[in-house]
Amino acid sequence: MSQFDAIILGAGAAGLFCAATAGQRGKRVLLLDHNAEVGRKILISGGGRCNFTNLHTAPDRYLSANPHFAKSALARYTPADFLKLVESYGIAWHEKTLGQLFCDGSAKQIVALLLEECAKGGVTLRLGGETGAVEHRDGQFHVAGASAPALVIATGGPSIPKLGATQFAYELARQFGLKVVQPRPALVPLTLSGDDALFTELSGVATEVVARCGKTAFREAALFTHRGLSGPAILQVSSYWQRGEDVRIDYLPDQPLGWLLEAKRTQPRSALRRVLPLPERLATTLAERLGVAGELGNQSDKVLRAAEATLHDWHFHPTGSEGFAKAEVTAGGISTAELSSQTMEAKKVPGLYAIGEAVDVTGWLGGYNFQWAWASGFAAGQAL
Repeated sequence: MSQFDAIILGAGAAGLFCAATAGQRGKRVLLLDHNAEVGRKILISGGGRCNFTNLHTAPDRYLSANPHFAKSALARYTPADFLKLVESYGIAWHEKTLGQLFCDGSAKQIVALLLEECAKGGVTLRLGGETGAVEHRDGQFHVAGASAPALVIATGGPSIPKLGATQFAYELARQFGLKVVQPRPALVPLTLSGDDALFTELSGVATEVVARCGKTAFREAALFTHRGLSGPAILQVSSYWQRGEDVRIDYLPDQPLGWLLEAKRTQPRSALRRVLPLPERLATTLAERLGVAGELGNQSDKVLRAAEATLHDWHFHPTGSEGFAKAEVTAGGISTAELSSQTMEAKKVPGLYAIGEAVDVTGWLGGYNFQWAWASGFAAGQAL
């Protein structure tokens, strides 16, 4: 049986970075993954260009049962730290919007960087084999013909199963007596039916909105699909949405109070669908749904005020989401109450660590989840 200082399960963003960090500190590290290639989610992220971090990273942009848990790791490994590493490899990058950083070229550059960092640390990489049972005895973790005093769970959550994602992290956590916060799809399209079903006929139409769920609001694009709602604004609120709740949309966030009455005064011969600064198909559907037909000059002020109020606070009633198959990440996971926020080590199982998406820390859309992968991987890698 091969002996190592640490065995890391999962060669995604967190696992690779943790392995590189520990390896470069002189630790003998074995990195295992049942996939035949590393970083499969990295490769498809950001449309193939990898949204590798976000300049606006802060703990309040993460969901967790313990909103304070991420503070320590995020403070000790920042977006500036990862950006410095990216630049040291000569990888060209750009800021898209809202602090989101992407490769100019390809996500393959980030995977190559991580593999080179692992090589610098002498990490042993084994891919494409089933991990099998994990055992713990005599202060050692035994897995796949190897043993080590430390084991890191970095196998992510079940989102995007076609890339090999599984519930393995949770099964392993429960094996060692760690609590798991109920996993659910996050950053995921929402589905519509019933009274909202007519909007699915607008499949392909997108517009900038403010989407709200409870007290949380995001201003970005919303996209109508053949099944319901998607686009960045919807993916963002989906992480906060609970079944039975409404999602509210302000279709015209830049229009001042009374704008429709002003349109009646200045364009009395126009129909509502003509004055709405929205894609034509959407404007027509909204006008029909509001029951405002004919010229604005023929509408009462009361009717137009009500229409305006509804356009600024349109209520959708999602019936569900498109599930883990379409979810970019998983909310929930291994409970942060079980882990040290400094090291990611399990409090009651010395030598056992959990990092990245496997943990109950879920970032907003736009590079936040990669930054959590780097930060939590670094924290564990420093502690191994």
